[in-house]
Parts: sequence; structure tokens; C-alpha cells
Amino acid sequence: MPQITKPEELFVHELQDMYYAEQTLTKVLPKLASQSTDRELSKAFTSHLAETKEQIQNLEQVFQNIGKPAKGERCPGIEGIKEEHESFMQENDPTPALLDMHLTGAAARAEHYEIAAYTGLIEKAARALGERDSVKLLQENLRQEKEAAKKVESISKRMLKATNGNSSKRSTGSSSTRKRTGGTSTRKRSSGSTSRAR
Repeated sequence: MPQITKPEELFVHELQDMYYAEQTLTKVLPKLASQSTDRELSKAFTSHLAETKEQIQNLEQVFQNIGKPAKGERCPGIEGIKEEHESFMQENDPTPALLDMHLTGAAARAEHYEIAAYTGLIEKAARALGERDSVKLLQENLRQEKEAAKKVESISKRMLKATNGNSSKRSTGSSSTRKRTGGTSTRKRSSGSTSRAR
């Protein structure tokens, strides 16, 4: 890759990163949707897939606005998140509930990466290039990413709440059993002591 020396060149480089990232996600999101056993989470992945395809079209329009061909540059950030998920699946055999929790974490990391990337692109497009039309397209992509992140975080909180609730129930049940067992033992010892007294 040629050395980057100008803000305009940095903008194009980061735009190519995001173009690659969004195209990668069009392949990853269907897999995540099929892996999830949580209906709401699976639906969120499917819904965001449609948004991602729209975002790719917006990025292609930005390329056109600046007179550059639409092409992707390998994005280490999104590749790292993807590889982390693949490693988890290869090395573990999670329960459906644990897998869904992992998927929300992977999705949240991807969304926050994209939010940071689009925020940087908007600043460069506005300040370095003065591309108002491009700014609007990038802002739309950013808005969708923020909404997707909120959705995933909401689902994650619901899952954690359900998990904590189940743990509390098991803990309460075990405590009650110990108390009943302890009470029985006390009565038996007390009965034995009375018999010896006689």
C-alpha cells in the first residue's frame, strides 16, 4: 500500500476499511442468526443484515462522490472480532444460553468498532473534504449502528437478568434444603439425648 501523506488519502483508506468490514458482515451475520437460539437476537441479526446491505450502497455512493472506485481494504479490526468468535466456537461446546450470551458480546464489539470508525469518517469527510452529501450518508450508517448496538445491549441485559434470576432461585432452593436437613438432625439429636436421660 502506498504511503499515506494527506488527510484525503487517510479518508479513502478508512473508507476502504469500512467497505471491507461491511461486506464481511454480510457473510457473518447470517451465520450468527442461525447459531442463536434466542428468537429476538436471531431476528436482530437478520434485521441488521438488511441495514448492512444499505450501508454498503451508501459507502459506494461516497466513493462515487469523491471520484474513487469502490473497493475494500482488509480491515484488521473486524477480522480480529470475527476470528475471536471462530476460535471460541472451535475451542468450546457452549450451552445454547451461553452461546447466545457470547454472540451478544461479539455483536456489541463489532457495533462499537463501527461506531468509532464512522465517527472518524464523518469528521474527516466534513473537515478535510467538505463533502456534505457524503457526511449525510455516513451519518445514516452511524445512526443505524448506534441503534443496532442499543438493541444488542438490551437483549444482553435481558439474558443476564434471566441468568441471575435462575441462579438466585437455585441458591434459595439449596439454602432451604440445608435448613430443613439441619432442623431434622437437631430434632434427632435432641430425641436421642432425652432417651438417654430416661
